[in-house]
Amino acid sequence: MLASRKTTLILASLLAALSLALIALVRKYANPDRYRPEVISYLEAKTGKQIEVGHLGVSWIPLSIRLDNFASKNPKPFPSGYFLKISRVDAVIDAVSLLQRKIVIESITLHDPIINVISDPDGLWNFENQPTRTSPERAPIFSLGVISRVEITGGQLFASALIDPSDRPGPVVLEVHNLGATLKRVDFEAFVGVPSSMVGQGDMTADSLRFGSIQATNVKSQLRLMGKQVFFDGVSVEADGGHAVGDLSFNLAGPNTSFTTNATTQGIDVAHLLAAAFPAARGKMTGTMEGEFKFAGEVEHSFHPLAGIHGTGSLIVRKGELPTLNLNDNVVNLARLRKHGSVAQDPAAFISVSADLNLSHQSISSREINILGYGVDIQCSGSVGVTGGALDYQGLANILTKQGFFTNIAARMSGARLVNGKLSFPIRIAGTLQAPKFSVAD
Repeated sequence: MLASRKTTLILASLLAALSLALIALVRKYANPDRYRPEVISYLEAKTGKQIEVGHLGVSWIPLSIRLDNFASKNPKPFPSGYFLKISRVDAVIDAVSLLQRKIVIESITLHDPIINVISDPDGLWNFENQPTRTSPERAPIFSLGVISRVEITGGQLFASALIDPSDRPGPVVLEVHNLGATLKRVDFEAFVGVPSSMVGQGDMTADSLRFGSIQATNVKSQLRLMGKQVFFDGVSVEADGGHAVGDLSFNLAGPNTSFTTNATTQGIDVAHLLAAAFPAARGKMTGTMEGEFKFAGEVEHSFHPLAGIHGTGSLIVRKGELPTLNLNDNVVNLARLRKHGSVAQDPAAFISVSADLNLSHQSISSREINILGYGVDIQCSGSVGVTGGALDYQGLANILTKQGFFTNIAARMSGARLVNGKLSFPIRIAGTLQAPKFSVAD
């Protein structure tokens, strides 16, 4: 009986001591803003950047630390401004670790972050860790290591490169709006590790994405972050009235960021695509496109950062028109040779256009282009300039309807060939996208 009472007293004493300890911890952390200078000092020593924290607070269910108006400024030699601004950071902590006077972060949620990544011609990035040589006078009450879960809501991402050699701000190459992501086991130390070191991986969504002149909406992708490498795997987007799937990756090591991408597209509105990606080609072609493409290149430190993009692909455009060709007398004259049922169709209309593509040195070349028209088929090859839109195509226009004796004689005198009773005219397309010139070669 006496032993039982002693046991009860011991348990009561332990509970009282534990309660007092918890009360002390509550009082200690009830005003966490007192630790804001220590937190800022630790982060500045860890990152080598100027850190701002507007307010530091605590929420008890779940037990978490809240940082309001968090910001990290660009380091030198980058322009003044912020690499990162976050309206609110919620960091859920392990309650048991408080008994050991430590803060162990279990998960972090970043609300409405604005991420502005910039590369320098020397290969530096404004997010890179450049730790200071001095450390806080006393050990911090927390540390950043591997975080089990990092969530991003309402994010905005902008990526650009400084112009060589003056380090002037360059155009934004990549931008993502209303970014949401969930990453697992994020290792903040690995951001400056070797390219193969894993930083974190998970999935992401975004309302819109723009890379160069290509724009997409309703973005979904798997995301892998590695030291100096970013992988968007299994990307699914809506673009120009259609749909595209593929992969996109960036290698941030080296003076210029390199990228690779592949995509399969369906249902793309050609008129909309040309107007957005190639303004000089606005109104030059209509139809619905599907295709497969592979592109790669480097983001150069210039006002035209994607000028060196190169790649290959194949496409087919169905049921469209080449409106500006209607104005050409040569097209009209060829159209008159079509059979009666085809004459009712617009001379610039086609059933399908299929082509291979090779993008290099600011020019798109094709070894074989097949245009299936209404009464006239065309096989040709050639190239078009990406910037100036210069056209240089040559081939044959085949009239599918047999003509009369005198028509054949006149056509052959004009340079046509007669094959199996049908006329074939050598043609050339020159000029520019703004003013194409269709001619029957001599």
